Amino acid sequence: MEQLLGIAVLLASGLLFARLCEKFHFPHVTGYLLAGILIGPSVLGLLSGEVAESLHLINDVALAFIAFSIGSEMNLAKIRSLGSKILLVTIAEALGAFVVVTLGLVYLFGQSWPFALVLGSIACATAPAATLMVIRQYQAKGELVDVLIPVVALDDAVCIIIFGISSSLANAMLAGEKVSVGSMLVEPVGEILLALAIGAAVGLLYILISRMVKSGEETMAVTVAVVFGTTALALALEISSLLMLMMVGLTVANLGRSTRHFQEQLDYITPPIFLCFFVLSGADLKLASLAGVGALGLFYVGGRVLGKVSGAYFSTVATGFSKPVQRYLGLTLVPQAGVALGLSAMAQQILPAAVGSQIRTIILGATIVYELVGPFVAKIALQKAGCIETASAGQPEEVFANASSQG
Repeated sequence: MEQLLGIAVLLASGLLFARLCEKFHFPHVTGYLLAGILIGPSVLGLLSGEVAESLHLINDVALAFIAFSIGSEMNLAKIRSLGSKILLVTIAEALGAFVVVTLGLVYLFGQSWPFALVLGSIACATAPAATLMVIRQYQAKGELVDVLIPVVALDDAVCIIIFGISSSLANAMLAGEKVSVGSMLVEPVGEILLALAIGAAVGLLYILISRMVKSGEETMAVTVAVVFGTTALALALEISSLLMLMMVGLTVANLGRSTRHFQEQLDYITPPIFLCFFVLSGADLKLASLAGVGALGLFYVGGRVLGKVSGAYFSTVATGFSKPVQRYLGLTLVPQAGVALGLSAMAQQILPAAVGSQIRTIILGATIVYELVGPFVAKIALQKAGCIETASAGQPEEVFANASSQG
């Protein structure tokens, strides 16, 4: 009963705060997070820590649909027209954050290399969920969106590789061992290739099954079954469910026959799931963690943004993208949450307790800042780049209606 009541509280508070945020032209996701912080254990306690913990299945389901949705938004024809430039930009913005945070921690704050390498590698991650929600809410379209979606999707793959290499190197340093370049690269690259291969196979299977179904209800049931089944398979194989589901969505969207119908079904399924996910994320963020972040946390927040913006700017200039993309792509990459939180949890498992705990605290504190400010910054960047119509951004009730149907 407590779990059902908890879900009701998530939905009601999320909708209420989304409406309030519309009045000030803030994205819905910011309202969801504020609602979560308010009803969570840190403030009013309407949602206890125990109930929030018991609802964590919502996080797994939401992240699965987020990855699936991102893949479905990727148009291969557009990506192909951009060529290798997308990959170069993704690597540059990720490495920008990694280099600035890692070197700053070592040379400005005197931190150890193992600590700096792991925290720097987590700085590469971007939150695809928040970015996707802003794009969908305001129905953003244009060159910046065409570049942003594949960059956000590929960012997770690049981040996993950098984290795998950095954590291997950090462990070797802490243990006083020597580590080969081959051993650092083989495992993360192999994991990514396996996830993509299985994702493509599942996507093809989905297409075959979808040709046999006749109604929208059946299509919805098949979609949910595929997303849940793929997530379970990824967990069993201990590989990235995010990458696997991105590949499933990409395969279905680009090779399936009724792509529009597929997108419509996703738009019906995902809005309440995403709403609950972000409100629950807000409830999980403990405001007390901000006190433990200190100067290192402040540097992490600022250094990561500086690295992302610089890397995105110089790479888009070098690859010849338009001025709006050069100026605003980096700002749309500010949000950070799910992937970073997941990697910080992994850091706690693979590093000594003191180091892992400090990294986790910094990421939790930074997430509060990024997830509250990031979506608003992303919205402003998309608006400045001409991807959001002024009328759409300025009419709250119309935006709410569109977002409710579009996710």
